[in-house]
Amino acid sequence: MKKIAYSAIVLLAVACTEQKTADVSVAKYDATGKTVSVFTTADSTDYRLTSTTTLEFKEKKQPPENEISVFVDPTKNYQEFLGIGAALTDASAETFAKLPKDKQQEFLKAYFDKENGIGYTIARTNIHSCDFSSGSYTYVSEGDKELKSFNIDHDKQFRIPFIKEAINAAGGKLTLYVSPWSPPAWMKDNNDILHGGKLKPDFYQSWANYYAKFIKTYEKEGIPIWGLTIQNEPMATQRWESCIYTAEEERDFLKNFLGPTMKSEGLSDKKIIVWDHNRDMIYQRAETYFDDPEASKYAWGIGFHWYEDWSGGQQMFDNVALVNKAYPDKNIMFTEGCAESFDSSHYDRWSLGEEYGRSMIHDFNSGAVGWTDWNILLDETGGPNHVKNFCFAPMHADTRTGKLIYTNSYYYIGHFSKFIKPGAKRIISSPTRSQLLTTAFKNQDGTVVVVVMNESNIKSPFFLWINGKAAETIALPHSINTYVIK
Repeated sequence: MKKIAYSAIVLLAVACTEQKTADVSVAKYDATGKTVSVFTTADSTDYRLTSTTTLEFKEKKQPPENEISVFVDPTKNYQEFLGIGAALTDASAETFAKLPKDKQQEFLKAYFDKENGIGYTIARTNIHSCDFSSGSYTYVSEGDKELKSFNIDHDKQFRIPFIKEAINAAGGKLTLYVSPWSPPAWMKDNNDILHGGKLKPDFYQSWANYYAKFIKTYEKEGIPIWGLTIQNEPMATQRWESCIYTAEEERDFLKNFLGPTMKSEGLSDKKIIVWDHNRDMIYQRAETYFDDPEASKYAWGIGFHWYEDWSGGQQMFDNVALVNKAYPDKNIMFTEGCAESFDSSHYDRWSLGEEYGRSMIHDFNSGAVGWTDWNILLDETGGPNHVKNFCFAPMHADTRTGKLIYTNSYYYIGHFSKFIKPGAKRIISSPTRSQLLTTAFKNQDGTVVVVVMNESNIKSPFFLWINGKAAETIALPHSINTYVIK
């Protein structure tokens, strides 16, 4: 009897875990009478998020092996979609301020307008300076452990007005979270805001208070804060603002200082995101935080970047999926990525957009609930950046001429952000050929959004197939397509 009871408990536990991973509905999705609006961006064409055609579903039973299909199953529901957006850095704010008023409005509409733009709903910003600032700065005087001198006057010139403009353009609401790149130099063991170093234990509480001060001060300025990450890239010693935490150090800072401080300051509703670094080490970091109940109770989820290929290898999407399987009750968020090594002669390089499309599809299929690009806007130098770490953004402003330059990254991101709405659930989308990458979501209004990307040189006709019905279409070489079914 004991053996039978134990087996039943195990089976029940497995069933509960699976239910967290996928909500399975028995009712079949009927595509009869549904129409498919197709939007395309493709290399060697003029298509840039262009409405290209409308398709209809027709009867189609078992597809033959020699045809290409993308099988979609809207009855299998996975993670809830939070949104897509970008970082509103000092560099972006300063560049925005240099634009003519009409170009500022064009920029705001292009990113945040839900009908005429690509509908960003998430934003990230830095707690005092980062590399994409014109110089290093903090909000307190040297040695002020009590934070009595705390003020954000620096941000009032460019960044706060910029964030407010973005919030207004987004319809009055942005899911905004904040991240520090380093504590002030005098709080660190290397006495340097740059070049890594560690937070001195004597300043753990003071630094925890610093987050709370920042959030409350920004909210007094009329900028609601949704959440925060503990430390940007806590394993990287950079020549710019950086600070190192082992997994255990970050865990203990969270459970003994930051988590309790957020609670005692009335900020327990703010979502705390751990790690905020690359996919390579994400599992080891996740198990260290989430296997500790006292730390885990404060962590909304885990954030990650895409720079793990710095060592010469490939991006490691499967590691994100492992975290999702092991900790299905925790949220996973992409918190930063950009194309590095800026070169203005490469604005039209097609691989810029494909890097975004590839990552977004794999990350969503691995369980990510949201996706945050790095700088939303940079100038003609790939900055400003006080350590010359110049990078690409989806949009650049030539501050000499006032011109806005759209890279194809902007359009690739838009194939997701414009059509997948917060609250959507990811569903199954399965291709039969390796040149096609795909993900799909079902919005709360019932519309189904399928994104199909073709990274290859192969022109690929295929059938969008749902439960015995199919719509015939084509994926041009080096293209991305969004299919909106309603």
